[in-house]
Amino acid sequence: MFALKIRLIKLYTLLMNAKFLRTVGAGLSLAVVLTSCDGLGKMVKKQKDISYTATPNPIEMIGDSVQFSVNGKFNPKLFAKKVTLTLTPVVVYAGGEKALKPVVLVGDKAKGSGQKISYTSGGSFGYTSEKFAFENGMRNAYVELRGEGAVKSKTKKFDPVKLADGTLATSLLVRNDEKAMMGADAFQKTTPANQTANIYYLVNSSQVRPSELKSDEIKNLDKFIKDNISSPWYEFKDISVSAYASPDGEQSLNANLASDRAKSGSSALMNEFKQNKNKDITFGKDMAQYKTQTTAEDWEGFKTLMEQSSIADKELILRVLTMYSDLDQREKEIKNLSKTYTEVSDKILPKLRRAVLTLNVDKKSRTDEQLKALSTTSPDSLSIEELLYSANLTSDLNTKVAIYRNAEKRFGSDWRTSNNLGCALLMQNKVNEASEAFKRAEKNASGAAAVYNNLGIIEAKNGNRGAAMNLYKKAGSGAETKYNMGILDVRNGKYTDAVSNFGDYKTHNKALAQLLAGSAGAVNGTIDASQEKDMAYSFYLKAVAAARQGSNAEVLSNLKSAIEKDAALKAYAKDDAEFIKLRGDSGFTALVN
Repeated sequence: MFALKIRLIKLYTLLMNAKFLRTVGAGLSLAVVLTSCDGLGKMVKKQKDISYTATPNPIEMIGDSVQFSVNGKFNPKLFAKKVTLTLTPVVVYAGGEKALKPVVLVGDKAKGSGQKISYTSGGSFGYTSEKFAFENGMRNAYVELRGEGAVKSKTKKFDPVKLADGTLATSLLVRNDEKAMMGADAFQKTTPANQTANIYYLVNSSQVRPSELKSDEIKNLDKFIKDNISSPWYEFKDISVSAYASPDGEQSLNANLASDRAKSGSSALMNEFKQNKNKDITFGKDMAQYKTQTTAEDWEGFKTLMEQSSIADKELILRVLTMYSDLDQREKEIKNLSKTYTEVSDKILPKLRRAVLTLNVDKKSRTDEQLKALSTTSPDSLSIEELLYSANLTSDLNTKVAIYRNAEKRFGSDWRTSNNLGCALLMQNKVNEASEAFKRAEKNASGAAAVYNNLGIIEAKNGNRGAAMNLYKKAGSGAETKYNMGILDVRNGKYTDAVSNFGDYKTHNKALAQLLAGSAGAVNGTIDASQEKDMAYSFYLKAVAAARQGSNAEVLSNLKSAIEKDAALKAYAKDDAEFIKLRGDSGFTALVN
């Protein structure tokens, strides 16, 4: 009996365990069914059927920041109705990674907001990233899309998808070669030192009276000749003799009279020169050196003297000059004013019967060699114009600075001294000292364009682009200032504006702007016409232009020349996204590794 009870208990236990297992099995089967019904697992399995594209590829830095777009496409029967899919673009680079704002996609029956993707017909989505700051490490980077699907509280990771390799940062190749503006000197190697004297004649006469040769004008002329005819500082070029007759009497007679006065005036002056018995001095002793011209009736001189006179009827006489173009009629009308004409005859006409003798003389300056020496040994002996000019005769920056410092010390109220000192300091890369010099110049400049241009350069070098551009705009539209604006345009991503502002300058920077604006084919021509054509950075830019045009042989040739001139470009090229398509090329790898 006892044994029977034991067997019954064991049978009951077996029956109960079987029921439990059936219950558990049923629950597990239900869980599997529920999992498969939400569609998330199927999406994960078929994720390779989803297509993604990034634009641009490689991504590109424009104006210090990066922005790109992502487009995706889902085939029909792929995007499960209850799934929410969050896709996050991530930029991965040596310095870390940067996750960007995600895009959220939702199925037909999913809860929450997002771009709807149909299960039946499939669909597409578009996404544009926020702008983010470029970092140098991003030159050698990649962008991947990381996804996570969710149905209620359940989530599943999707495999990361690479969207783009590298970041184009070619605008970083812009060179800081801003054009400073000097204050121009007014130095002249020769200055006119012409000397003039008048010989006056009696009415209807061409004879030079002895008294005329004793006038103060003739005495001063004689003294100038004696003092300077042998001086190395004066160059006597020729002599002009302009002879006139007054506007009274017959025109034909006056024409002859003026001609005779030109001859007698020339002869009188020649005699003055011949008094110098030095045979080595021939100037003024040969009639071929005299250039004569005559005016039969000096109506212009008459008008000028009348306007300056206090003659009572001068306004009436001046009106006559405008009313009558016929010279004889003019003379007749003026003579009809009998009382007035007597005064005209006494005060005006005698001054018109003359020969004007002019020595055409140039005064020479110190020679370049003399100025160059004096600018360092005796700068205090030089004028402001000589100092500013002499600073241009040396290429030594320390000497330039010393000359300008002396000029500023002595002529500080002249803005050019401080401004030009600032330019020389800028050439020495002493930005802070240059800035102070330009500020001193500004106080005396009265809005000089050069000073605003140079202050703009200082702001640009300090990274204050907005302030720099405002100062350039104040400076106006000079070629140098426009060029400097072009550099800012490249840095700000305004490549078409940069090409325009660089104008006629043929430089590396203009070639770079052309490349970035989409004209890679113009690069070689611009560089070859520049003074920078043999520089390493110019060969490098040619290599980039060739890469954009798909000319691999030209890439390698120019890159080789660039690296030979500057070995640092080897590592730079290795990480440059411009050459991504060549990273598997043996010729390229041999150059950069």
